[in-house]
Amino acid sequence: MSRIRGWKGCKDRLHRPIAPLSLLVAVLAAGLQVLVSSVLTPALAGYELPPGERITNLPHIPRAMPQKEAYEIYDPVIGRNFDIKNFWLRADLRVRPEWRNGVCFGGGAPSGGACNSRPSGKTQSGRANAGPNASDFYVQQWTRLGIGYDLSPDVNFYFELIDAATWGGNGNPNNAGNAGDPLNHNCGPNAANTQAQCRLGVRAAYVLVRNLADIQGLSMKAGRQYVIFGNHSLFGHFDWANTGYSHDGIMFSYSTKTFDSYLGWFRNSETDLLQGAPVGSLNANIAGCAGGTAATACTAAQRTNSGVDGSADADMFIFYNQIKSVPGFLIEPYYVLYINNMPAGVNSDSLGAAKHADQIRHMWGGRIEMRKGNWDLITENAWQTGRMASGITAANNSRDLTINAWASRNWLGYTAYNLKWKPRLAFGLDYASGDGQANCATNSGTTNATATTGMTCKTANTFENFFPTNHIHMGYADIMAWKNMFSPQANLQFRPTERDHFEIWYSSFNLASARDNWYRAAQGPYVWSKTNNTKTHIADEYDFTWTRMFADGKVALQATYSYIAAGDYIAENLGTSSSQQWGFIQLWMNF
Repeated sequence: MSRIRGWKGCKDRLHRPIAPLSLLVAVLAAGLQVLVSSVLTPALAGYELPPGERITNLPHIPRAMPQKEAYEIYDPVIGRNFDIKNFWLRADLRVRPEWRNGVCFGGGAPSGGACNSRPSGKTQSGRANAGPNASDFYVQQWTRLGIGYDLSPDVNFYFELIDAATWGGNGNPNNAGNAGDPLNHNCGPNAANTQAQCRLGVRAAYVLVRNLADIQGLSMKAGRQYVIFGNHSLFGHFDWANTGYSHDGIMFSYSTKTFDSYLGWFRNSETDLLQGAPVGSLNANIAGCAGGTAATACTAAQRTNSGVDGSADADMFIFYNQIKSVPGFLIEPYYVLYINNMPAGVNSDSLGAAKHADQIRHMWGGRIEMRKGNWDLITENAWQTGRMASGITAANNSRDLTINAWASRNWLGYTAYNLKWKPRLAFGLDYASGDGQANCATNSGTTNATATTGMTCKTANTFENFFPTNHIHMGYADIMAWKNMFSPQANLQFRPTERDHFEIWYSSFNLASARDNWYRAAQGPYVWSKTNNTKTHIADEYDFTWTRMFADGKVALQATYSYIAAGDYIAENLGTSSSQQWGFIQLWMNF
């Protein structure tokens, strides 16, 4: 029969005389201790059991914690499974001053990322935003700290913090004094000063289990993780940005000597619960009503029309394969399913809006990489089909448009390894489809798009770029996305020393469809095209980059200057043809 530990000591103390006040304090202290113990320790932890007995009817939460010791009342203890030999760290720090002259090629500053307004009639004025010639200069810094622990050779825990900062971006930007950056080391306001924008976040947090279920080569990674395939054309880490991409979900992989396969599910948007919610089933929905209105404010009709329910989320499924059995070649066929059940009115400014709401998109594609001798070749082709809503109120959530989009990326290079400077010359040709009626939809509430824009919504043929690292593919100035574009390119690289690397890159940027928009690397419109636009040549970009490596490659100093000469499309759709200049200096340290 079990007994309560410590009873004998309590009995001895009861025989001693105690002052009334002391008795009251003792009773309160004992009650507090019992309360704390009952909250912080697993049930029945204060009982002793006969030899050989154990408690099997544990509560739900402790039962799900393998080998978890009791929560401490006062002094924290190191987990019983911890071994310092299995603990490891990784970190990097980057500081980058960046400037851009002529952000909108002579026009005023961009609004919502665009240098002009979207078409509001059958034709558009073709004028840039009002204001003086816009220029930017800022300094961004990030620090990442990765914490890893190998519980066993096949089980790994990883957690990565990221501090993504803009110098002077904390506090109130309207007050550089006591309410500004020097005193605020955590969060700063957004552009409207209405909510906090925090610089500290979690870039990755996952558990990796290898040889799952004792099947050699089968692995599972569950949690927030990087998703990188191929040469980042569709899925990359986007480490050029000050935050980068990572995804919440689960990825299975199976690896052999001849092929690797990956199958993953990732939730890109959750409309039922806010981030960090303690429990579920609190609200029916967070977003909806074709404008992001709180679900509690939706009428019954709006709930029906805008899809406000527990399934109004966005999910992405990836099936990616690598065939390694052909010498000198890597062949990568893949399939991606993207389902976005958000109401169409959430982001229907154009049919090319990134991750457009209310769609089902299938993508079949493949990538081939060849490296033989001095030659290297990369070709990737993808085709997208499915259904998508136009965003017109009467057609909301009807998925009334047919998706038919495709893209192709091709590079051929030659490296003279026998020469001292190891020069490499490469030529590229990128294409991604657009839609001839991309601006047919409006948010004005009309049920007749033709009356507003002169176009009828029929198709959605703008290629979806998903989550790429565009910075390494189409010029370093990041003025072009892999959507509605055609771009021949030439690239020259050489290494005069083991530490120095030089690169000269030329890109000619053109629209694939003149009546679709020009989309920048962030995948939103850079310039809204006139509904009757016929010009396609956007600009020519010239990039010059120098990289210097230090400390056995652990530290890099990089500088880039880019000159963008405006084409006739800019003159036609912005009414200005000034050039743009961009550059940066970057110091990056890893360990």
